[in-house]
Amino acid sequence: MDKIGMVLLCIYGAVNLAVFLLYGIDKLKAKHDKWRIPEKTLIIAAVFGILGGLTGMMVFHHKTKKPKFSVGLPIILFAEAALTALVYYKLIK
Repeated sequence: MDKIGMVLLCIYGAVNLAVFLLYGIDKLKAKHDKWRIPEKTLIIAAVFGILGGLTGMMVFHHKTKKPKFSVGLPIILFAEAALTALVYYKLIK
């Protein structure tokens, strides 16, 4: 992997880690009846770090019963995978 690829991979990993932690923080705040992170923010964050969002949902058992998360995040994952494949096969190959 070239240098640019490694940098992009590190950025992608950092974003997903941040989203994962965001879901954990919101779950912790929910347990302690504190001010919460808005759902819109969690969904937008998941668009940029879908793996972190899905992992955060599973690990923290957070937002798993809300359809906009339990259905919406997998849809985002498949849409991002399809877009990535399209870009790869149309532009790179």
